[in-house]
Amino acid sequence: MSKVIGIDLGTTNSCVAIMDGSQPKVLENAEGARTTPSVVAFGEDNERLVGQSAKRQAVTNPENTLFAVKRLIGRNFEDDSVKKDISRVPFKIIKADNNDAWLDARGKKYSPSQISAFILQKMKETAEKYLGQKVTKAVITVPAYFNDSQRQATKDAGKIAGLEVLRIINEPTAASLAYGLDKKGGQKIAVYDLGGGTFDVSILEIGDGVFEVKSTNGDTFLGGEDFDDKIVSYLADEFKKDNGIDLRTDKLALQRLKEAAEKAKIELSSATQTEINLPFITADKNGPKHINIKLTRAKLEALVEELIKKTIPPCQTALKDSGFSAAEIDEVVLVGGMTRMPKIIESVKTFFGKEPNKSVNPDEVVAMGAAIQGGVLQGDVKDVLLLDVTPLSLGIETLGAVSTKLINKNTTIPTTKSQVFSTAEDNQPAVSIRVLQGEREMAADNKLLGNFELVGLPPAPRGIPQIEVTFDIDANGIVNVSAKDKGTGKEQKIQIQASGGLNEKEIDKMVKEAEANKEADKKKREAVDARNQADSIIHATEKNLKEHGGKISDAEKKAIEIGISDLRNSLKDSEAEEIKKKTQNLVQASMKLGEAVYKSQQKNTDGKDSDKNDTSKNKDKNKDNVVDADFEEVKEDKEKGKEKDKDKDKEKSA
Repeated sequence: MSKVIGIDLGTTNSCVAIMDGSQPKVLENAEGARTTPSVVAFGEDNERLVGQSAKRQAVTNPENTLFAVKRLIGRNFEDDSVKKDISRVPFKIIKADNNDAWLDARGKKYSPSQISAFILQKMKETAEKYLGQKVTKAVITVPAYFNDSQRQATKDAGKIAGLEVLRIINEPTAASLAYGLDKKGGQKIAVYDLGGGTFDVSILEIGDGVFEVKSTNGDTFLGGEDFDDKIVSYLADEFKKDNGIDLRTDKLALQRLKEAAEKAKIELSSATQTEINLPFITADKNGPKHINIKLTRAKLEALVEELIKKTIPPCQTALKDSGFSAAEIDEVVLVGGMTRMPKIIESVKTFFGKEPNKSVNPDEVVAMGAAIQGGVLQGDVKDVLLLDVTPLSLGIETLGAVSTKLINKNTTIPTTKSQVFSTAEDNQPAVSIRVLQGEREMAADNKLLGNFELVGLPPAPRGIPQIEVTFDIDANGIVNVSAKDKGTGKEQKIQIQASGGLNEKEIDKMVKEAEANKEADKKKREAVDARNQADSIIHATEKNLKEHGGKISDAEKKAIEIGISDLRNSLKDSEAEEIKKKTQNLVQASMKLGEAVYKSQQKNTDGKDSDKNDTSKNKDKNKDNVVDADFEEVKEDKEKGKEKDKDKDKEKSA
């Protein structure tokens, strides 16, 4: 039976875990790391790199290295958050035909779901390598405050990666599963999750295997990336002040600043001061320019103070919605790499009035929770019940462009809610259902998830037709809506797909592309391995030919030289099979040379053996002094006696 894997698809880093017996286990990737950078790059030959290899080459290839794509997933190009991103990243964010924000790399368009799928594929391969079997099912985490479009886009990413996404689970909820798996008795916990690109806070009650989310709140555009940007802006401003050059206009320099900012931020979680040293960052007519700036923890805290303050209002709202006070919270669990920052820990402690719990690894706990949920769905983990909530209210647009809520935020899911509406005009033949998500009173201020029409209504005065609208939210937080005319029984249903979003045809096309790329990547890897082996054989053959060429005929020597030449030429652009064939030809041609090398080595060995025989004759003279004996434990004084005997023997031999 195929294992269900748990994946934390993060903004900055991603992580994969499985259930190993009764406990979740985080898996190491091919590079030996437990987390993988959520970075995808495209090289000059369109070679696709994912993870650490993509991150390593970002400085030299900034326009085609895509990072923090999670902040774009399921978003419209016109969103304010997208416009903000366009000004801060070195790669191109473009408007797709469906008005979504997409990306451009090497002249090819990619949806954020597609780029996320490449990262999910890497996680899938990590699990397959560890398990030694194919993986097809996964639980994937998303920020609790993700809307329906973002959840659907994440599910699409899983499908493109070749995964059946059994469940989309909220990150703070996943963290609480990993934290509370072994906890007994009732506890009220707050999960404060500040990651690379998003912030969530959830209030839960846990105990006796039941994990009930009471409320959730957050900001899907607040995270470590924003903290890095503050440092980048500071460094760029300081450099401009001293040199009159704005590094933000230079994509290579900007990428170097970003990497230095991230490194400094991490270092200042444990140190009080760090030095940012970037030689040859740019040049002008006077020569090269360098950055050498000392950054203190106090300065960093001043730079990001407003960002830390922005996490407090969602905490206040979540507490209020849960019906608990800060004093009633038993534990505050910190999740996400940013929660290692001392100022954030201090801020959380001040708000909740207690020391945060640091017993979980903030980078790994979400993936572990996803693996536990996978175990629950597979039946491997018993007596665990997860009751999650919808983060935002759902409703429809009614007369006067008002948003009428059917399902309020923080309602436990899955859930179904119906309400009867009527027509606004006499003899109205159809009604248009506009589905909204959000907390605002007016329809225009909320997120339009989708719309559909119920047609064929019989002529009737306004207010007479009875139209029942039903909202259904599944366990993934994905919305289905239906409208039914109670008089005629006519019904219309839709699963909400964002006004943008990917349709089935686009998803299927991307699935096929991903499979094709996987095959192409496999062929590239085989070609690299074949080239490496061929290089080694050429080197060894040339060395042996130089040392032992005189021991074979000229014809044999000529055949080897031709074999080397053919193989070397095939290394330039041949496929793996061609290289393997030419390698085998060279091996066959070198058989006689191999025999000559072997005979030469055998001769040398025989010579050494004869020397050893002479030595052994002398040793045989002392054979009478050697006694075969069993080992046994002896008392300390006997050992000392033996040591004295040995010393006497040494004196005699001297």
